[in-house]
Amino acid sequence: MHNSTDEIPFEQRQLIFKTLVEAQDNGMAVAASRSRIARQFSITEEQVKAIEREGSDEQWPPLG
Repeated sequence: MHNSTDEIPFEQRQLIFKTLVEAQDNGMAVAASRSRIARQFSITEEQVKAIEREGSDEQWPPLG
């Protein structure tokens, strides 16, 4: 498994980001939410962190 998010389609990255933000908004700890999302979408936690940064920087929904 690669740590790059290049092979993950844009729409999928946005869905991952939205799911992550919603988990955290519902009270899940940041580390736990990253781990759960990584398992749910079969990606690495490093990829989750990269998507989290990208989504935050770009103000993806549900932020923007």
